[in-house]
Amino acid sequence: EVQLVESGGGLVQAGGSLRLSCAASGFTFENYAIGWFRQAPGKDREGVSCISTSAGKTYYAASVKGRFTISSDNAKNTVYLQMNSLKPEDTAVYYCAASKHTIVAVMSQQRPDWYDYWGQGTQVTISS
Repeated sequence: EVQLVESGGGLVQAGGSLRLSCAASGFTFENYAIGWFRQAPGKDREGVSCISTSAGKTYYAASVKGRFTISSDNAKNTVYLQMNSLKPEDTAVYYCAASKHTIVAVMSQQRPDWYDYWGQGTQVTISS
């Protein structure tokens, strides 16, 4: 059974940091790209970052570039999203997702329909 389990969300003040984790199981981790999406109330799901777990290629949305860092620990089948200098507009439910098309990590945008498996999401709330 494929599982993606996010953790690490919470409530922090603007300027603070959080590290999200996505623990994967049930598929060959190195054959997939893992992405992070977020969805705020009333808004579309937005692709935030992505990593190809074998090649290490990464993608960042312009809104988070320079503040967020994605990394992969293949020995633990886990992807992390380090989020620094957080802003109130980063408030959303954050989802991790897995795509068998590892090329998504070098695309200029991320689309939810490129991904095959999804986690349940973790809430991130940034207070001003």
